[in-house]
Amino acid sequence: MADPAPDDGADVDPALLARLAADPLAVHLGIELEQVRPGYARASMTVGPHLLNAVGTAHGGATMALLDVVHAAVSNSHGTVAVAQDVHTEFLHPGRPGERLVAEGTELHRSSRTAVYRIDARGEDGRLVGTALARVFRTDRPWGTA
Repeated sequence: MADPAPDDGADVDPALLARLAADPLAVHLGIELEQVRPGYARASMTVGPHLLNAVGTAHGGATMALLDVVHAAVSNSHGTVAVAQDVHTEFLHPGRPGERLVAEGTELHRSSRTAVYRIDARGEDGRLVGTALARVFRTDRPWGTA
């Protein structure tokens, strides 16, 4: 059975948001978690010189990290610890140097033990840079005890 979600679209508890936003890799890469509410998350990242690949576009690992940070936030947005089981990613257009990429994740399905999410990263012009379909295992531990 799914956890109940607020009907008002309110953001998650500020303490949970702070813990999710403090992800060490996200901080290292400059990924900013902007919003998390039950079943939804958004983050952004500017493609700086340290995030480029050999041909001068956003490194796939950096783009995937942005998608994964959003995946972690949206899948933990109900206050229950969730861990990734599978993430399938498609890279569709390159991120450009200096460009701000924005990723949004939405919940497609959630049961008591698993959930599935779609996460899309877009460039400043709205083009789809990458998309992921991701699944998690939901533990029985609330975030307050994680």
